[in-house]
Amino acid sequence: MKEYAKSLLRPIRQRLREQILYPAGRQVERSLAQVLARSRALRHAASIVADGLGAALAAGPEIYSASYFGVERGGERRSGYVQYDRQTSRANIAAYLLWKNFEFRSSLDVGCALGFLVEALRELKVDAWGSDISADAISLADAAVRPFLRQGDLSQGLPFEDERFELVSCFEILEHLPPERVPEALAELARVCGGHLLATIPSFGPNPHGPSGWFPGKVRWARVEHYNALGPEYDGPVPFYDLLKDADGTPIEGHLTIASFRWWTRQFARAGLERCPEIEAALQPDFERFGLRGVWDLYVLRKPGASAQPARRAPEEVAALEQRWGLGTARPE
Repeated sequence: MKEYAKSLLRPIRQRLREQILYPAGRQVERSLAQVLARSRALRHAASIVADGLGAALAAGPEIYSASYFGVERGGERRSGYVQYDRQTSRANIAAYLLWKNFEFRSSLDVGCALGFLVEALRELKVDAWGSDISADAISLADAAVRPFLRQGDLSQGLPFEDERFELVSCFEILEHLPPERVPEALAELARVCGGHLLATIPSFGPNPHGPSGWFPGKVRWARVEHYNALGPEYDGPVPFYDLLKDADGTPIEGHLTIASFRWWTRQFARAGLERCPEIEAALQPDFERFGLRGVWDLYVLRKPGASAQPARRAPEEVAALEQRWGLGTARPE
């Protein structure tokens, strides 16, 4: 009965947000902007308050608890999937893409969850490690890979030495941070990275190195037309009240920073990381093949001195791994 009552209230709450709260929020924003424009001291005070609110939003409830990553339900682990394993998490595909396009002996997967990518890379003789903010996720990992996983928070520092890893991966992680925390997170990624960083981040706008991004699925449907009308010069990040949310008012999939490719590229550059268009181009045919174009918005970055060119694997090596992991017959999901 309680759940039925909640289901009746959800559309009412959604209409209240769409028709009253969000328009009111935009009016408050305009009024505050006019007031803050008159005083540098007020702007400074407002920035401190904004940082505090962002930190509170980021801390929030413990989203990534055992119930998210893997409480056994009917024998299956769940994390937004009916079944959560190396196949459905795309860990084998991710490991294949990294192995095929980069020369590296050590790697770190940030946001590793249950460590499926770490497990796959270790099968390829890589000194692979993983880090995740959730202790529950690490506790649910397979016993064989658990010794290579560490709990870590990008905002507080990862438990690894400077430039410890030749390759760092970060799949669908950085958008979960509020915008004000992005610079310190990228600085920490750059600190542990000794060569290349591959990240996928939901983005919008023109992308000079691959498919462009879009707003549907990232901002509230009622505001898609508004953001499309802003044109290609708009970089974001999209204000919190315009992010796409579920029926309970929580941002979809916990996404807090939705910004343009250009915005993210600038943030990476400030952290000392330069995009690698040649490597991104080399990855795109396999992104197309595995149905990842438009699903994973790709960034490949390098530290000064790292190669700007993709690795070249022998065709027979590639064919052997595809056969081993059943990737030769893979079709877009």
